[in-house]
Amino acid sequence: MAKGIELKTERLNLRPMRLADADAILAYSSDEVWAQYHDKLPDMDFIEEFVAQNVLAPWADDPRFSIVLDSEVVGGIGLTIDRKYAHGELAYSLAREHWGKGLVMEAAQEVVRWGFEELELAKIWTRADALNTQSTRVMEKLGMTLEGVLRAHTVVRGEMRDEVRYGLLQVEWIEQAS
Repeated sequence: MAKGIELKTERLNLRPMRLADADAILAYSSDEVWAQYHDKLPDMDFIEEFVAQNVLAPWADDPRFSIVLDSEVVGGIGLTIDRKYAHGELAYSLAREHWGKGLVMEAAQEVVRWGFEELELAKIWTRADALNTQSTRVMEKLGMTLEGVLRAHTVVRGEMRDEVRYGLLQVEWIEQAS
């Protein structure tokens, strides 16, 4: 799998991130409510570096999709793959104006399916700020199990924060699908 692929859902196109996506990513990540679980609001230099790193990263190890709705980039989703253990860390983000519409869930279900079926991962896991109940709700709806709470694990704007970790095994995913 040398280059990126596109995944489609009922409403979304998940395509490899492009350099041209930087403006859209900056627009939604500059929202103070969106950024409340991050250390600071990003600037264009940060976003351009983030996008360039993701575009240049080997697709086989770090596939990153832009979430496209009606030709507009509204978020991102991807996996960081640990080949040794056949694990993938799921990460996602979505513009605030699209929260509560089931778009992250739709995108995540497709990426999880792809990770288990096509990449043959044994486990997909993710993490979030413990205060980010919207994100933990997505994890739970995906059928993930809370695997742990890392107390005072991150610092967000000078405040120590707990981090939750959720995981889903391929065998559990297969069981859920049947």
